[in-house]
Amino acid sequence: MPHIDTKKRQINCKIVYYGTGMGGKTTNLKYIHQQTDSQRRGKMMSLATETERTLFFDFVPLAFDSIQGLATRFHFYTVPGQSFYNLSRKAILKGADGIVFVADSHVDRHEANIDSFMNLQENLAEYKYDLKTLPHVVQYNKRDLKEIVSLEQMRKDLNLFNVKDFAAVASLGTGVLESMQYVVNQVLEGIKRQL
Repeated sequence: MPHIDTKKRQINCKIVYYGTGMGGKTTNLKYIHQQTDSQRRGKMMSLATETERTLFFDFVPLAFDSIQGLATRFHFYTVPGQSFYNLSRKAILKGADGIVFVADSHVDRHEANIDSFMNLQENLAEYKYDLKTLPHVVQYNKRDLKEIVSLEQMRKDLNLFNVKDFAAVASLGTGVLESMQYVVNQVLEGIKRQL
């Protein structure tokens, strides 16, 4: 549930980018940050571990200034992709209003994608969240590589709840804004129903 700050007349929403290490989560956020009006976004911040980066920034979406007089602010996070950072993943997931699951399309990463998707569901369950009802999208990144898993197979293994999904090449921006905008719209629709 989004956090409503009555003093600031603001709704704060949290979107988490989840997936395997080096799958494109950071690339997604960097592209979104570059494409967003500098007047409507905060500074991108990075919390680095020895082998992973966790990024954070927030911005006010251009198309949604307010809901019932409350300004809407989205906070975007990535989680560390490697499994030994699971405690960090859990901490970042707490309070998530939406998820973008970023899958690496390369054939060598398919099992890691499945493991990461199962890990996402397990970590959400600890907070009593159900991915069936939580706004989320699945993004099949790195579609420009030569040895990739078919979209049909990726959908079968990673889009278990038949949500909107996007083929992407995050390094070029393909599918990045579409994935973000879709999950943002789903979160906003949920807020409007609750207010």
